[in-house]
Amino acid sequence: MAITQVNPYLDGNFAPIREEISTNSLKVIGELPHDLSGMFVRNGPNPQWKPIGEYHWFDGDGMLHGVRIINGKAAYRNRYVRTKAWKIENEAGKAVWSGFLEPPQMDNPHGLSKNTANTALVWHAGQLLALWEGGAPHAIKLPELKTLGEHTYNGKLVSPVTAHPKVDPVTGEMMFFGYSFAPPYLQYSVVSPQGELLQTEPIDIPTGVMMHDFAITEDYTIFMDLPLTFNMERQKRGEPMMKFEHDKPSRFGIVPRYGNNSNIVWFETPACYVFHTLNAYEEGDEVVLIACRMNSTTVLDVPQDTHVDSQGDIPRLHRWRFNLKTGKVSEEMLDDVPSEFPRVNENFLGQKTRYGYTAKMAKSSMPVFDGLIKYDLNSGKSETHEFGKGRYGGEAVFVPRPNAKAEDDGWLVTYVYDTVEETSEFVVVSAEDITDEPIARVMIPQRIPYGFHGAWVSEEQFKKRV
Repeated sequence: MAITQVNPYLDGNFAPIREEISTNSLKVIGELPHDLSGMFVRNGPNPQWKPIGEYHWFDGDGMLHGVRIINGKAAYRNRYVRTKAWKIENEAGKAVWSGFLEPPQMDNPHGLSKNTANTALVWHAGQLLALWEGGAPHAIKLPELKTLGEHTYNGKLVSPVTAHPKVDPVTGEMMFFGYSFAPPYLQYSVVSPQGELLQTEPIDIPTGVMMHDFAITEDYTIFMDLPLTFNMERQKRGEPMMKFEHDKPSRFGIVPRYGNNSNIVWFETPACYVFHTLNAYEEGDEVVLIACRMNSTTVLDVPQDTHVDSQGDIPRLHRWRFNLKTGKVSEEMLDDVPSEFPRVNENFLGQKTRYGYTAKMAKSSMPVFDGLIKYDLNSGKSETHEFGKGRYGGEAVFVPRPNAKAEDDGWLVTYVYDTVEETSEFVVVSAEDITDEPIARVMIPQRIPYGFHGAWVSEEQFKKRV
C-alpha cells in the first residue's frame, strides 16, 4: 500500500482551523495584572480551502487571533482577513491561486498572486493594519477584527508595503518600503504621524531581492540588499527564479530618514541572510544594527546549487557596526543559541536599548520555538524562559507597563500550544523576571495554529482608534 506523505505545514498545530468564534470570560490560570489592559492580535497563515499543488507555510490566508484584556478578564475572537482574494475563493468554494512552490499561473484571470495579508500587524495613526509584503495593507477594525479593506493612503500608495514597517516612538512617523521583481526594485516611504503618505523614493539596487525587514534609527533608515535574488532570465534557462547566491556579498544601505538614492551609503559584508531585525541606533560615527543572521537560506525550498552549509538556515543574534566616517563595517555574533522573531520595547525603537527578546528555536526540522530569550545587550548575558515539555510558542510582543520606571518594566505576551493536551493558551510572562513561571495563562477554547507576527494595542491607543 502506498503511503501518502502529509505536508508538515498542514499537519499538527500548523494545520488550519475553519471556525471563527468569539468567547468572553476565559479561564485564567494565575492572575492577569490589573494594569495590563488592551488587545493582543497575532497574524498567521490559515488556508481557507485545500491548496492547489504543494503548499508552503507562507501561502495561507491571513487569520487574526485576538485576546482583549480588561479589568483582569479576557475575551478571545478569531477572524479571517477578508481580502479580495479571500472573497473570490470563498465564493468559488475552492482555492483559485496556487502557492510559492508551484509554477506561475499565467492564465489565472484574477492575477498571478493573491494578497493573503497573513504576515504581520502594525498600529499607526489610530489604525491597525494587517500586512503582507507583496501588496497593500488591510485596515482592521478593533476589537471586532473586522476587515475594512485595502489601505492605500488615499490612493497615494505606489509600491507594496513591507510586513515590518517601523514607527518612531518619538516623532510618530512610520517608515516602510516595498520591493519588486521589476524596476524599481526598491521604494522607500515615510508616513506622517497622522497617517499621510509624505514621500516615496526609489532606491537603486542591482537586481530584485527578497527584502523582508529593515531598521531605523533617530536619523537614518537601514536597508538590507542581501543575495536572495529574483532573476527572470535564470528562470527562462530552467533554473530557479529565486536563489541564494553564496558568491555575492551582502550590502547594507544607510540613508537619512528624509533622504533618497542620492545620499544613501552602502556597506558590504560576506553573504548572509536576515529575516528580522531587533533594533538599530546611532553611537558616535557609527550606526549599529542588531538582527538575527543566517549564513544563507532555503526558506522557499527552491532547488539550490551544490553549495552545502550545515549552518545555513540557522538564525543567531548578531551585531553590525557601520562607521559613516571611515566606511568600515564590523560584524559579530552575540549568541550561538539559534533564535528568531526578535522584539524590543517599542517605546525605544531606533534608540540604544539595553534589552532585546527573541523566540528560542527548538531542536526540530520545523520552525517551532520552545522558549523565550532575554538579552542584556550591555553585559552580553542572557536569560531563558522555557515553555515546558511539549509546549511551543512563537514571537513574544513586549507590552510596557503604564508609567513604567525601567526599559524592561512590562510583560512578554504570546500564544503557546501544548502538544500533549492539544490546547492553546495566551501566556503572560514578566519581562523583568523572565525565568519565572508565567504570571497568567489564559485558556483558549480552540486551537491556535502556529503563526507569524503580533501586535499589542493598549487601552490608551484603543481610545484613539479610527
